[in-house]
Amino acid sequence: MKTIGIGLVGLGVVGKSVVSILKESQEKIHASCGALVEIKCAVVREVQKYQGFDFLITDCFEDLLEDPSIDIVIELVGGVEYPFEIAKKVFAKKKAFITANKAMLAHHFDELAKLSQGLGFGFEASVCGGLPVIELLRDSLVANDFSYLRGILNGTSNYILTQMLENKQSFDSSIAKAQELGYAEADPSLDINGLDAGHKLLILARLAYGVKIELKDIAISGIEGIELEDLCFAKERGYQVKLLGIAENDENGLDLRVHLAWIKENYNLAQVNGVKNALSLSGNYVGEVFVSGVGAGGLATASSVVADLINLVRQSPIYPSLGGFKQCIKRKEAPKSSYYVRFKLKDSGAFEKSLKALQKIGIDEVKREGERVCLMTKSVKESDLELALKELKQHHSLLRIPIL
Repeated sequence: MKTIGIGLVGLGVVGKSVVSILKESQEKIHASCGALVEIKCAVVREVQKYQGFDFLITDCFEDLLEDPSIDIVIELVGGVEYPFEIAKKVFAKKKAFITANKAMLAHHFDELAKLSQGLGFGFEASVCGGLPVIELLRDSLVANDFSYLRGILNGTSNYILTQMLENKQSFDSSIAKAQELGYAEADPSLDINGLDAGHKLLILARLAYGVKIELKDIAISGIEGIELEDLCFAKERGYQVKLLGIAENDENGLDLRVHLAWIKENYNLAQVNGVKNALSLSGNYVGEVFVSGVGAGGLATASSVVADLINLVRQSPIYPSLGGFKQCIKRKEAPKSSYYVRFKLKDSGAFEKSLKALQKIGIDEVKREGERVCLMTKSVKESDLELALKELKQHHSLLRIPIL
């Protein structure tokens, strides 16, 4: 029986889940790929913290790298530069490499594409945890041209928005609850500022459109500053508020954005709550495809890691794992849209000034309660709205930056 040796870098929540799945599903994995998959070694920072494992625990990466019995290395430590150095060394040794690291992929996509030529490279777990969205774009739907991708790509922010609306909690209380349940880190910045979703959108868009994209090509904002009132305002009008990663492509170019959006309640993405992720896309051959499920957590993420592992064992990795990419993207301006805007005035006398600045672009509805103003614009260009808000800020009558 053929044995495939595995080396783990990192033995945290996801790493331990990978160990668990490989042991509990050993027979099924063997039947699926025709080989015995065996963990030989795990690299950790503090060896004394990891007892009771039936494989080598070491704090020296060279122990893993130089072991000829290890065929595939799985990186689960996070960060950007350190795991990239690991990837370079693994590929130099002609070993296959699996990662769940979206930040590293977002920052070093081109280098990894070159280094992995002719070698096995899996990264399904980097986007949407247990959902097979990488396989969907790279393999299953590769013949399609996509007019759009729209996704709820960050389970933490989605949980916070759900918690706020369903339990009428504040933003801060919902973050605290997410941290208590392990959905959010002690520092949740990457989740709430939209950058985590931006990393994931970059990976998906590069696979879907075959172009080179950098983070600076994506307009990114998060959920900071959102209040329960904003969610209720949308709910009263038949909408849910979600943080979306959006890619839209046509003859004018490719538009890439991460931001809060109103979604009609009967649309599939509006019904994705809690820590779930979802992706909706439209291909010229398959039409609309929608997938949803648990996007985070040890077992869900480990499930995708093991899926990559099985695929690498099954196939001789002859072809580039990331495909080829054109030199650059052709960017276009975001399409016209209606916008929800909320701001707070220093005094009631500033209300007329604020309306005058925004009337230039068109207002559909205004709700005012004392110093707080909520309004809906007509369908406008984003650039025109930005100019109007800039003028509004110049009045020096705002207590806080407008929420968009």
